[in-house]
Amino acid sequence: MPLDESQEQLRQQFIGLRGLWTPEWEAILTLSPAYFEAYLKLRAASQNKNHLQPKVQEFIFIAVAASPTHIHVPGIKAHIQAALKLGATTAEITEVIGLTTLLGIHTVTLGAPILLELMEEEGIVHSSGVDESERQRIKDSFIRQRGFWTDTWNPILDFDPHFFQAYVDFSSLPSKTNVLNPKDRELITCAFDAATTHLYARGTKIHMRNALKLGATPGEIMEMLELTMLMGIDGVVVASPLLLNQLELEETRPNGTNSEEVVEAEGARPETNHHF
Repeated sequence: MPLDESQEQLRQQFIGLRGLWTPEWEAILTLSPAYFEAYLKLRAASQNKNHLQPKVQEFIFIAVAASPTHIHVPGIKAHIQAALKLGATTAEITEVIGLTTLLGIHTVTLGAPILLELMEEEGIVHSSGVDESERQRIKDSFIRQRGFWTDTWNPILDFDPHFFQAYVDFSSLPSKTNVLNPKDRELITCAFDAATTHLYARGTKIHMRNALKLGATPGEIMEMLELTMLMGIDGVVVASPLLLNQLELEETRPNGTNSEEVVEAEGARPETNHHF
């Protein structure tokens, strides 16, 4: 369905803001120009202050879309394209995507204290077999490579120092490669911790504090949060083309024919076995 003049103007505004256009956004614009325009204004309010460089904005969008709690493929694809157009390197985008793996540790930071609490209640004794000096060495290694420490890590370090050492080595890799600067890395990590699909308050506070210590301004952090909340549109991005396709399918059906009759007529309805 071709866009009318007012819709085309909105499309051009979107391209001016985002630098790209996709079939998903055309479906939204086709279905509801008023909704599209309102969202465009919301996005501009989040994005146009430019406290963050446009490339860093795209890194935040990529990380939130690729987060294990979201995995929004259209968003990942669109924002990778936008980041590349803004000059992002393969190494930068790869590191952004890789950072999202760190979200998995929250299963352990949630569960380990609960396990230790229950063990104490039940009188269960566990020894990691690692002496205090080795645990201190691992802790010092984390602080040296990651630049901070929080009591969140203590139960993991106490219960399974070998696992924690492996996590230290894994999570510290970005700080060794220095592809992204530390401040941007903390902002990106904070974004997927604060994302609507995760809302991990402890991690959000830790990485927000780290970002401030690394020189991030309150304006930059607020912009990161505002960009992150835009993930709320992603359900609409996925659903709108499906609705539009279904409406187009309905228009091609003979009058008075319902969906089940069309399926049967096309021979696509599977046989149902009613034997028990």
